[in-house]
Amino acid sequence: MRIRVFGQFVHLPFAVLAAFEAAWFFAVFILANFDPSRFDFTSLRQAVASMWPQAVLFSGVTVTSLLALGLYSTRQRARVGGVAVRIGLALLAAVVVIALYSYIAPHSGIERGTLFGATLGALIGLALSRTIFSRLVDESVFKRRVLVYGSGKNAAPIANLRRRSDRRGFQLVGFVQPAGETSSSVPRDKLIESEGRLADVCMQYGIDEVVVAMEDRRRNFPILDLLECRLAGIDVTELLTFLERETGRVRIDVLNPSWMIFGEGFRRDPIRLFSSRMLDLIASSIILLLTAPLMIVTAIAIKIEDGWRAPVFYAQKRVGLGGRTFNVLKFRSMRTDAEGDGQARWATKGDARVTRVGAFIRKCRIDELPQILCVLRGHMSFVGPRPERPEFVAELAEKIPYYVQRHCVKPGITGWAQLCYPYGSSEHDALEKLQYDLYYIKNNSLLFDLGILLQTVEVVVMGQGAR
Repeated sequence: MRIRVFGQFVHLPFAVLAAFEAAWFFAVFILANFDPSRFDFTSLRQAVASMWPQAVLFSGVTVTSLLALGLYSTRQRARVGGVAVRIGLALLAAVVVIALYSYIAPHSGIERGTLFGATLGALIGLALSRTIFSRLVDESVFKRRVLVYGSGKNAAPIANLRRRSDRRGFQLVGFVQPAGETSSSVPRDKLIESEGRLADVCMQYGIDEVVVAMEDRRRNFPILDLLECRLAGIDVTELLTFLERETGRVRIDVLNPSWMIFGEGFRRDPIRLFSSRMLDLIASSIILLLTAPLMIVTAIAIKIEDGWRAPVFYAQKRVGLGGRTFNVLKFRSMRTDAEGDGQARWATKGDARVTRVGAFIRKCRIDELPQILCVLRGHMSFVGPRPERPEFVAELAEKIPYYVQRHCVKPGITGWAQLCYPYGSSEHDALEKLQYDLYYIKNNSLLFDLGILLQTVEVVVMGQGAR
């Protein structure tokens, strides 16, 4: 089951987990500063009254660190060892941030012993909560029971959902075959006979939601049956909206322009544009200051490997807002003759054109840092679809529907597609990433941007998706 929080779809079990762990972190911080040998409710109440600001800080920073390392993400596929590493890094980051805060504000009241005890208690709580959560998250108690009204090609995308993260929010009960529609696109064992009222079928199977996936709505559309279900407290959802909610992408194979025109989202009001630009300016300035030493070291490393006359940066034409081109700036990670014949090529895994320094800075995403200057100039945003080369855009726009719609927002250094899909180097990859880009464009907001920036930390720290 997914719920909307500030306009974004959040998986309910993960929201419950985050709330529980935040409360636990608050409690262990209070207890770490409390003498158990003198326990009484009056003393405990006084401790909470005096220490709650520091406890809120500890809880907030720790939850944010866990979020940044992907530990509240439905896409997290790491095994026990990978989760343990992420928890360790998150707690270490939280301790460092709070220690720096204590150094800057020495009267904050956060002592080393309290911080150590709270971190130890947080680690114990995380071990217990994650063990219990891993056993309960896929249980049916957290899932909506879904009935699909349709059995043709429109219903196939639901039947073909294979990723565990895409199926965490619901349990597919079956498909109802409308009159005149074939059933070759869905499993035969999932077909449900429906000769009577649709509401009776829903009551019989304990349905929470009906997804309308008919191929032809102009004939035999069960408007009265669906209205009866709606009034009985059963949600009725259009197919594309359901897929968007559950998969975090806009499925192009069932997309129609009217859904984009009349549906929610796709807003670019002045307040949103202002908040986006302010985030770009603030984040760019901070990161530029923090990474300036690293950028200088990178420039020297490139010079040492390729010679002092070799260029440190390379500029390349990319397509930005409104289809206008601009020069994107990166640290050079390939040989100077990488495209000596003038032919544009996708980067591939183990690309022989990549230098030794280039392989490292690509893995750590250091090669992307000069793009901060593009953000400051206003050609890019921190968050948005990745800008592509004009040669690829012209080719992909002819083959992929709605591809040019991704240029209605500024391109970004990071984005929803970069978090959800690995590095793309083919037409199929471009199609898959476009679906995530359209989801971002539809649902973009300041909080969504902040969430993407936080989750990008995991991509950088764990070296995911780089080539």
